[in-house]
This record gives sequence, C-alpha cells and structure tokens, in this order.
Amino acid sequence: MTSENRPVEDLTVVVTGASSGIGLAAAEELGRRGARVVLLGRDQQRLAAAADRVKAVSAADVDAYRCDFGSLAQVREVAQTLRERYPRIDVLANNAGGTIPKRRFTVDGFEETIQSNHLAPFLLSHELRESLRGGLIINTSSRAHMQGRLTPDNLNGTGQAYVPLMVYGSAKQANILFTVEATKRWPEIVSVAYHPGVVRTRFGHESAIYGFFYRWAPGLRSPERGARTLVWLATVDRAELTPGGYYVDEKLGRPAPKATDPAVAAALWDASLTAVGAPA
Repeated sequence: MTSENRPVEDLTVVVTGASSGIGLAAAEELGRRGARVVLLGRDQQRLAAAADRVKAVSAADVDAYRCDFGSLAQVREVAQTLRERYPRIDVLANNAGGTIPKRRFTVDGFEETIQSNHLAPFLLSHELRESLRGGLIINTSSRAHMQGRLTPDNLNGTGQAYVPLMVYGSAKQANILFTVEATKRWPEIVSVAYHPGVVRTRFGHESAIYGFFYRWAPGLRSPERGARTLVWLATVDRAELTPGGYYVDEKLGRPAPKATDPAVAAALWDASLTAVGAPA
C-alpha cells in the first residue's frame, strides 16, 4: 500500500475479521505504520497465525482475541475485555462478515448472515461506545447492498426465499444504514462505510461455486488492494472525512438511496437494539 497519510503511532485500532483477507491485510499495514493493532477473529488457529504475521512487521503492540460473531454473548465478553484493556479505542473496523449457502440460524435465533454482518458489529459498537468517543467507526460494506431487500421488522427474512447474495446484500445495506444513523445518534464518533471491491479472499468458502469464483476468477483484487480504503480511512485526517459517508477507492461514493433512507435507518436501529438487547 502506498497511500500517504498521517503517522499512526498513537492510534489503537480494533479490526474484526482479522484472521484472513481484508482484515489481516489492513492489520498488517496499520501495524507496519506503527498503530497498536487489536485483532478479532473466530478461528483460534488462524487468528494466532494472523497475529504472528502482524507482529512480524509491527513496531507497536499487537493483541488478538477470539470472538465468534455467531454468539452475541461472545461479543459482549470480548467487548468487556477490550474496554478494560483499552480505555481509548481510536478506530473500530467492523470488517467481519460473509455469506453462507443455506439459511442457518445462530444460537441467538437470528439468521446467520444478518447477525455476523450487522447485529454483532452493531452490538460491539454499542458496547465500545464510551471507549470510541472522539474516534472512528469504519464499516465494511459492499456494492452488493444494491441487491439488498432489507426489512427492519423482519431481519430473519421469514417468508422470503433464501438467495445467498440477496441476503448478503441486505446485510451490507444494513451496514450503510447503521453508519447513517450512528452519525445522527453518536455525533461524538465519526462513522463511515466503504466498498473494498471484489477481493480474492475466503468469502463464500462454504459454497463450492462462490469458493471457486473467489479463488480462481480473473481480475479480482488482492486483499492488500481491498484493504487500501480501510487503511486510508483509519489514517487520513478526520477533517477530510464526511460523517456517514460511503467510500469507494478512497473517494466519497453514492450508495443506493434505500441504503441511506432516514426512516429505514431509524427503524433498523430500533429493531437492532431490540434484537441484541442493547440500551437506546
């Protein structure tokens, strides 16, 4: 990565989904620049390997904590640990997510795609709000949000056919709606979203078709290229960012109108609060 931004030696950055792909690439680059990087990941073995890679290039401390976003209890537990360990968190990169080939529910009773991509990071952000005052939340979304058909009062998609990319699109739509509403409700924190491009990662690895595509299709971005906008957002002067903005290739983009509808954003916020049991 070659983006020229301010030095980050004094930043503490939490990156979710950091055991591979975009999250790992961003963690390595931020560590290389001097940030104190905190990695969150689901698989303990891959997370440990990722932490070793980041430590190998970092001048500052690197920590790693296991957390499965399929469990809201684990999100609360890791958030408590982070609050105790890092009274100030400068950047929370809500990067974890993905898609699954068939409808599946978590231990909390929610469809797995909406929980791992939206409800879990929504809860984590709430749990870390005090630590993030004066800081930045970066939500990894996708152009797939344009395919979303999100209904706040039916987050599980009950009664709807399960089409993996449409369900994923709804979750990515939720990421932008969360960004928009957080900007209104949490003015003390800058919240932004971004599209990383189509990146060669483990995305969709549970599906033979998607797994083949993301491994072998020509023209896909490397994780390092996909992480470039995340790193830029984390390190650029905050005055250059538009709160609530949606970024593509380090520039302010224009998401689909349904992803910025203020009424839908407010309804999703309230429905998400109820779903995760967080205070208003």
